[in-house]
Amino acid sequence: MKPIEIIIKEPNRIEYKSCRERRLKPNQVRANALASGISHGTELNLFKGTAPFYDKIFDLKNRLFLKGENFSSYPMNLGYEWVGRVVEIGENVKKFKRDDIVHLPLGHRTSHTFFEDMETMYGKIEPLPENFDTDQAIFLALAGVALQAVHDAHIKLGDRIIIFGLGTLGLIILQLAKLNGAIWIDAVDPIPKRRALAEKLGANKTYDPIDCDVGMELKTNDSHEGADIAIEASGNYKALHDAIRSVKMAGTVVAAGFYQGSAEGLRLGEEWHHNRITLYSSMGVWGCPHRGYPNWDRDRIHNVVIKLFQENKLSIENFITHKIPFQKAQEAYELIDNNPEEVIKVILTYDKA
Repeated sequence: MKPIEIIIKEPNRIEYKSCRERRLKPNQVRANALASGISHGTELNLFKGTAPFYDKIFDLKNRLFLKGENFSSYPMNLGYEWVGRVVEIGENVKKFKRDDIVHLPLGHRTSHTFFEDMETMYGKIEPLPENFDTDQAIFLALAGVALQAVHDAHIKLGDRIIIFGLGTLGLIILQLAKLNGAIWIDAVDPIPKRRALAEKLGANKTYDPIDCDVGMELKTNDSHEGADIAIEASGNYKALHDAIRSVKMAGTVVAAGFYQGSAEGLRLGEEWHHNRITLYSSMGVWGCPHRGYPNWDRDRIHNVVIKLFQENKLSIENFITHKIPFQKAQEAYELIDNNPEEVIKVILTYDKA
């Protein structure tokens, strides 16, 4: 059967494309899909057409977004959290065998064929450890994003931090920050079920940004003068502004979300300028090295998050709120877009490989 993949030809419209199935080369591996996770940030922006890629191209040589006449990145593929089971290997393949489970940072598709030594934006492709949980595997790329954000924050033992955005990324950051020595963690999100889950995972206090001025709360209603570090994981400009307002003078803010459109709600002439705040972008792909490179690279990040899951130091309990068949992907994206209060993580399921 020919592989089928999701493409988006124009904003808000999912289509399916049948792909040619070529004969396996000696150093190739073929795997059938078990599940794939939808990114509620990057992918949703691409689905809606609000990402800069809608009408611009990122020129890697000059590291600039360029807008050409009548340019569009569509059609494009969606997805980067794909988990499958190996069903066929080439005669020269050494490190893979049939029935191995593999995580690939590739698009939503019924099967993928890849070279054994392929390098991806998240490092080398390796078979996952035996009996590794498929649901956990869906979160490996995002857990790597979270780990890099915590590294960029340079958390010290005893720091007070605040996390804005309690979707999957923020909830993983919360756990990693605690492991890294944060002594007090505040967490912010307008959705009650996400705040409740954050408290279960160890947040000391949670806030609804609609009901209060978070920065004022941190700086006046307790004995602190604000957080040492804020990590913004929602990709919302107003949340980024609130994160800047919530840290102490000369504090640190890490922007881990994917921002879209013009920066409404972000006013850099206020607290950012007057309190001399350090702002880090935590982008880890598109050729951007880890700030600890070469000691830290994408392979090491990936292997560390696998180990954290194996040792039960990271929890995804209650993260997956919806499992939707691959054939109903349009409904899945619309659910995330229209009903964010109902979802934490939506994944696509496939017929068993």
